[in-house]
Amino acid sequence: MSDTLSSSLVGELVILEPVSLDHVPALQAAVTDGKLWELWYTSVPEPDAVQAYVEKALAQQLDGSAIPFAVRSRASGQIVGATRICNIEPENRRMEIGYTWYGQSAQRTGINAEAKLLMLEYCFETLHAIAVEFRTHWHNHASRQAIARLGAKQDGVLRNHKILKDGTIRDTVVFSILNSEWPVVKQDLCFRLARHANT
Repeated sequence: MSDTLSSSLVGELVILEPVSLDHVPALQAAVTDGKLWELWYTSVPEPDAVQAYVEKALAQQLDGSAIPFAVRSRASGQIVGATRICNIEPENRRMEIGYTWYGQSAQRTGINAEAKLLMLEYCFETLHAIAVEFRTHWHNHASRQAIARLGAKQDGVLRNHKILKDGTIRDTVVFSILNSEWPVVKQDLCFRLARHANT
């Protein structure tokens, strides 16, 4: 299972570009759209921490555990957020889609749904994953609803899973999509995106 990607994943609404340090200024601008780091239950970087955030993503890419992206809106041409295929386990053909955030103006625009479609296609159809996970904070209700809308099913809750930087302890909700479920999930995502385009 190859876990490297040198080119972008391109959709109708978004381009997922392999992240680089060149993206840092644009990501700093995107993260200020809605002051996303102020949401206590997310791990969105503050503007001054974006470079370290990208450097960590690139280190994960180098060790083969992640494929990080900057998300570019095709309509505006602007970088609007970031996302990542992460926790890649080639021996188990499992991985996770996470570290996802978007500026406020890009939310509820179809960008997230198409970005997830592109990454899921890559995971299942190129990397031949047998399962793709999604994880989020118990209190991040918007994220939990968005993951469920993708067609992922809740596997369970990891209680007292992580100690966050503010000292609070996170319960992590785990969802997944299996390779056997992927064809129907893909059909539904494509249907929803087509309807969104026609509204």
